[in-house]
Formats: sequence, structure tokens, C-alpha cells
Amino acid sequence: MAANPTDPKSRRRKSPYTADRGIPGAFEDETITRRALFSGGALAAGGIATAAVGLPALGFALGPVFAQASDAEFREVGSVESFNPDTYVPTVITLPEAANAGEAGKTTVYVREAGPADTNTIGQPYIAISTRCTHLGCPVRYVQASQRFICPCHGGVYGGDGEVVAGPPVRPLDRFETTVEGGQVLVGPRFSVNSSFEKFEPRDPSNHIDGLWQYLYPPRPTT
Repeated sequence: MAANPTDPKSRRRKSPYTADRGIPGAFEDETITRRALFSGGALAAGGIATAAVGLPALGFALGPVFAQASDAEFREVGSVESFNPDTYVPTVITLPEAANAGEAGKTTVYVREAGPADTNTIGQPYIAISTRCTHLGCPVRYVQASQRFICPCHGGVYGGDGEVVAGPPVRPLDRFETTVEGGQVLVGPRFSVNSSFEKFEPRDPSNHIDGLWQYLYPPRPTT
């Protein structure tokens, strides 16, 4: 008995062979056309390539959201008598995040006492300036004669408080938390500041935190 084409059950039953389904260019006894096979393969390859590129980028962007905050570590840099409000003293500390990196984990920090005239200490008893240029990360040095921080790589110049004076840096020099215990000055985690010396989570070099640029270049994990 021939199947009734108007019967819904008959319409749901389709032959597994492409020739029986009236597909142009079909061969006898094949269940999938070469076009469908290659199209599916191309889509699968594209999906794998997209995942290979997109998943690491997604993890890079979302990693800080799920990262657990570690206890702040402070390092002794000298006694309170070693520092004054007028001159920066270069000290060397080991960064907490690079404690196992040996010499590569050390960095120079310029420290001075916060004087009565300082209005941008952000609640810190001592001002500890990072030497990492906020342009591309080159090490800066402090020149006492001009009371400027100078970057030798691309001409970045910072004022005595780390504010940008000239060149390509996008924000003031980063700073470190400071505290005093037992007559010793301790330096802790690094943080970033904007041009108004407002405190922010540490940012990578070239990461803006002022004006419209902070929205065009959103925060990213720091190293």
C-alpha cells in the first residue's frame, strides 16, 4: 500500500539516502552530500579556531574577577631616621609576586618622608615611588638636582611627586603602600594614581585612568 503524502506520519519519515530525498548531485547509497560534509568540516574547523583565540582572551579578561586576594606583604626598607621630607632615598625590595624570581624579582623604590606641605600622600606616612615608567615600563631614575624622575627610553619626565611633566607617559608613577612598625619603614603593595593622585588598583604601563581614555582602554590585569 503506497504511503499517503498527506499523512503527517508519512511526511515525517524520510529516506536516509540523499538520492531518495531528491538532492541535486546526489550519489546512490550516500547518506550525506559532499557539500554538507565539507560545510560541516569547515564550520567545525572555524569553531575550533575561534575557541583557540577566544577562550584565552576571555580567561585573560575574567581572571582578575575570580582571583583570590592575597594578604598584603610589607618589606622593611630602613629606619625612620633614614628618610626625610626633602630627598628621595633609593631602596631595593623584592616584589611579593616575584619572591621566587631571584634577582629578577627585585625593584628599586624611591622613598621619602611625607612632609607637612604634601597634599597628595593618599594617607601614606611615607611616599614610595615606583621606578616603572607608565609609558612602556622602562626604569626611571630620580635626579636630585632637577627634582625630576627621568625615563631614558622615550623621554618621559615626571615631577618630584611622580606627576607627568613631559613625554608620552599616560599617568603619574605608581606608588607603594607604606607603614611604620618598631621604628622601621615598611613598603607594601603597589598601587596606581591618576593625575589627581586618586588611588586605583595597580595598572599596567600604558593603561589610562584619566578622562575618556579610561573608558576606551578599560582596566586589565597587571604584572
